[in-house]
Amino acid sequence: MNKKNITIIATGGTIAGRGSLGKSANYEAGTFDVEEIVKSIPQIRDLANLNTIQLYNVDSNDMGLDKWIELRKICHELEKDRYVDGIVITHGTDTLEETAFFLNLTLACHKPVVLTGSMRPATATSADGPMNLYQAVALACHMEAWQAGVLAVISDTIYSGRDLQKTNSYKTDAFKMGEFGSLGYMRDDHVYLLNAPFKKHTFQTIFSKMEFEDLPKVEIFYVHTDSDPELLKFMLGMYDGLVLAGTGSGNYPTKIKEVLENYTGECTVVRASRVLEGAVFDSEIFDSKRVTIPAYKFSAQKARILLMLALNCTKNHEIIKSFFQEY
Repeated sequence: MNKKNITIIATGGTIAGRGSLGKSANYEAGTFDVEEIVKSIPQIRDLANLNTIQLYNVDSNDMGLDKWIELRKICHELEKDRYVDGIVITHGTDTLEETAFFLNLTLACHKPVVLTGSMRPATATSADGPMNLYQAVALACHMEAWQAGVLAVISDTIYSGRDLQKTNSYKTDAFKMGEFGSLGYMRDDHVYLLNAPFKKHTFQTIFSKMEFEDLPKVEIFYVHTDSDPELLKFMLGMYDGLVLAGTGSGNYPTKIKEVLENYTGECTVVRASRVLEGAVFDSEIFDSKRVTIPAYKFSAQKARILLMLALNCTKNHEIIKSFFQEY
């Protein structure tokens, strides 16, 4: 069987990190070139014909909208290239879920797009990056990864770009999909996909058909006891959209509720939750006047991304709410 042609786009992160030999802590992310990483995994070239692009070499905390847009453009170029069968993106784990979600909503791609990273730097004992990259390439070669939306492989597990979330700050098994479980698992280079994404993704979304160089500005207001209502007022005046990382099911203090109900500006507000699992729905108690949009299952950081894209289309409250239900 002819080998697939896979392009690896490197953006940096811990998978390209360097620290004290053998140690897994106190390292600098984004120091090794992707070709050095590939060379450290000789058997990876048995899986596919590989081409590499060193797009960035940064800590994932320095990824942002400008880099996402450039990454999206390159993925679209590779989608049109008939000699490319799949795409693998190496990325730092801190914000991997945000990049994956953005791409899952905006890529007009049918080909496999798989993100991966690592929790230990390349110089650590038992670094997890080589196996994660090996398995990401194997998944990108697999026919069931076609038209499956953006995927991610971390620690032998296959995740969807919509639902994965980093849940641990130091373990190699650092990601989960909460109550949804995962899409499947890897056993060396063997792919076992057990579930498929149900919500619209990639080429199915309205956002994948749009071209943009910038997006409306959206921030996150973190709710806690004694949240400052003056800070909320300031943020409402500064941004096009605001996501509330509320307590419980998207709740907040009475003083915050009063600010929201008295606000007459154009900033669109979404209610998310700071709680890892569960969902946020319409609330007769906390939002009886329906001034906010529930984030449903989305975390605050993912709700921010969807709200930026939604506001690029419309400011209509009900249409934006439908996007949160649809995607």
